[in-house]
This record gives sequence, structure tokens and C-alpha cells, in this order.
Amino acid sequence: MSARLDALTTWLHEVLHSAADNTSQSAGFQLAPASADASFRRYFRVTGPAITGCFDGVGESLIVMDAPPDKEDSYPFVVISSLLADAGLNVPRVFAKDLAQGFLLLSDLGTQAYLDALNEHTVESLYEDALDALFKMQCNVSQHITELPVYDETVLSNEMTLFIDWYCQRYCKWSFTDKQRTRLDRVFQLLCATALAQPQVFVHRDYHSRNLMAMAQHSVHGNPGILDFQDAVLGPVTYDLVSLLRDCYIDWPRPQVEQWALGYLHRVASAGLISSAPDATYLRWFDWMGVQRHLKATGIFARLHLRDNKSGYLADIPRTLAYVRDVSARYPELRDLHTLLDELAHRA
Repeated sequence: MSARLDALTTWLHEVLHSAADNTSQSAGFQLAPASADASFRRYFRVTGPAITGCFDGVGESLIVMDAPPDKEDSYPFVVISSLLADAGLNVPRVFAKDLAQGFLLLSDLGTQAYLDALNEHTVESLYEDALDALFKMQCNVSQHITELPVYDETVLSNEMTLFIDWYCQRYCKWSFTDKQRTRLDRVFQLLCATALAQPQVFVHRDYHSRNLMAMAQHSVHGNPGILDFQDAVLGPVTYDLVSLLRDCYIDWPRPQVEQWALGYLHRVASAGLISSAPDATYLRWFDWMGVQRHLKATGIFARLHLRDNKSGYLADIPRTLAYVRDVSARYPELRDLHTLLDELAHRA
């Protein structure tokens, strides 16, 4: 057992012993890996008699998060969890925390991610629930986010630089000419400007099928369960929408995606969150935001492979770049990006 897992187990014993009723104080528990993400966080599922009666509303399991404090700050998770829960959204409840050690004890939202539940028969109902939850986030949480980081031009640009550094140069071994880099930088500036011109709202930042849990119909907290929100920012209204509808892990026909996107943007316009605009304007926001996000994601997937020895994400790069190639082919302003992707594809 690693020293960190030993510390986590000791902390968990203390927390459960303190919260337990008289019948479970001496009972044991088991830890099993629940999931790992693209960060340094790890999650374990806690089962066994020791959790019985410890906290109100707990079922047969809990989740304990291990986030090394020198690598991850768990405080935003605690704050944003409270904001989202107050807005009526289904997020993990925080039962205990030790921010100095980087440990959180959370409610368990189950084992079925949207990615595993989505198919042509379920997608309409599951996305309806996810879009309803997104509407609540953007309408009800945005007014309480004065302390969130801002998704500004520096952040947006740095994210796209991941595509250059990690995917193009390190993974594909591509050497840019000065002319190519100048043209690509011009495209990046256009993408940033379009993102910053959009209404700015609460942005989950990873609102996709691996971070949404498909809840049972009888769940009192509603569908979907929402995970991995600790990196939330104040940012463009279409960011989470494109994360969901042009998911790096599953794709749907473009006409259907555009119908979902326009339906949602009309809805938030009717609610007064954004101004009414032509469909072409909304789709431009949506499309160009997706290009920014998918360039970032491609760079991150390459970095996970090259730096962190997490190669499973390489399989998602073709889908992710296919979105970029499709969109960049439809906008003359993005032609230089499309040309680069064609050259990279031919080289591969």
C-alpha cells in the first residue's frame, strides 16, 4: 500500500468512526478503484458496514476523492458543488473534507456514465435532461459566480497552443514555417474574439458524456448526475453546449446536432440570458467555440500519451479532429487551419 493510500485509509477510518452510530463504530469498509481522470485525482468507491447510518441519504456506497494538494486544489470542488446543489442540480454531496491532505468524502452517483447509456433510442431523453441541467446552471448559477476565474483571451490562446506544442510538433513531428505559424495565429485570434464576443455565463468546462451520470428514474436528485466541475469558469455561453453535443467520445449527425444547439440557444434567448440573434450567428458561435475546444482537447490527448503514459485517449483524436476539419471547411476564415489539418492527415 502506498503511503498516500495509507493516509487516505487512516483518514477515512477516522471520518467514518466519528460519523457512525453505535451499531457500526467497529465495522469495516472496503476500497475499490472507482475511476481516474485526466488529472492527478483518483477516486475510490467505499463499501461495507462502516458506512451504514453515517450520513443521511447514503446508499450502499460512498466515493472518496484523492487529490494531492501539491497537484490539485480541492477547494473549488467544494464551493462549486454547493452552488450547483443550491441550483437544484444533482452533484456529489461533500460529507467530509481534509483540504490540507486533499481528501474528500462524497455521495456516490453510480456507475453508469452517459457514454455507456447513449444510443439512438436513449439519446433524445438523455440529452433533454442534460440540456435542462445546463439551462439551470447557466440561468441560476451565473449570477453567483463573481469569484470564478474568467475564461479570457490568455487562457483560450494557451489552450490552443497545446495543439501546436503537443499534437503538431511533439506527436506528429511537424515543423511550422513562419508563414504557417503566422496564419495559424491569425485563426486563433479570430476564434478567441468570437468566444469573447459571446454572452459570458457559468461554464462547467467538461460537460460531456464521461462526466454525466445516467441516474435511475426513481432518483430523487434527478438526471443527470454531474461530475468534474471543479475547473468551472465564467466563459462563453456555447462552451458547455458544444462539449455536450460535439462530444470527443461520441458523435451524432450534424443536422441533429445543429437542431439541438439552435433549440437550446433559442431557449436561453427566450429566458433573457442572451440576446436574440439570427440562427447563422448562433451556429457560428457554436461552431467556432467547438474548434477552440477540440484543438485544446487534441493537444491534451497527445500530452496525456507523451507525458503521462495515458495512451487510451489517442483513439479519440480522429473523432475530435474530424469536427475541426468539418467546421473549418465551411468557413473561409478558417481555411488556413483546414489546410494544415489536411497536410497533417496526409503526412500520417
